[in-house]
Amino acid sequence: MASRPAIEQRESSTRDALRAAVPLFIPAIPFALVLGVAITESAMPTAVAWSTNLFVFAGAAQLATVSLAATATWLTLVATAAVINLRHVMYSAALSPRFSDQPRWFRWIGPFLLIDQLFALTSVRVHLSSDHWRRFYLTAGLFYFVAWTLTVSLGLVVGSSIPTEWRLDVAPAIMFAGLVVLGLTNRPGVVAAVTGAGVCLLALEVPNNGGILVGAISGVVAGYVADVAQARRADRRSRVTP
Repeated sequence: MASRPAIEQRESSTRDALRAAVPLFIPAIPFALVLGVAITESAMPTAVAWSTNLFVFAGAAQLATVSLAATATWLTLVATAAVINLRHVMYSAALSPRFSDQPRWFRWIGPFLLIDQLFALTSVRVHLSSDHWRRFYLTAGLFYFVAWTLTVSLGLVVGSSIPTEWRLDVAPAIMFAGLVVLGLTNRPGVVAAVTGAGVCLLALEVPNNGGILVGAISGVVAGYVADVAQARRADRRSRVTP
């Protein structure tokens, strides 16, 4: 049996994860409702479009996929989702040291749960032990997965009653902006989120929700440039410092 201190540590990790995760989900609620509405209007069968929650679990990629279903080939849909999720390459590189000392089962399952909010929370918790960090990651990740799926389902059910004047097409930008305000402390991540949100707002009139794709690409490029610039500045400082 696990010792009392070990049990208390696990419970503390779970509470800390939920306390940190809930505020970052709030900006995603309009986005999830938008996705639910888009599913009801998609050319995809409803069950297939809803299943993207289970197999894709990436809001911008899901919204682009179900929105473009009537006007794009499957190859285009896959390519669009891949481009939108390119920022996850940066996330993976940043978290690879924390994954390297984790069990194999976690290295297989963990990446599926990795979304913007989870990266914002776990990338800055460098002080946690491997076990504590893993429990924090899984608790927050599973919370986001369940909460996102339920909210998308709610949007699917009540979508017809949501007033069009709410302009929920700006929800992706709201979510990116919310991440900046509530969670992102990494400078390249902030640059990526601010750029993505700004471009999404400016590109709202692009047909077929193309503004999401344009915003995502812009955010990835801006984040990469900021990351390279930050690394170069750090390298210069290290050379100057005796």
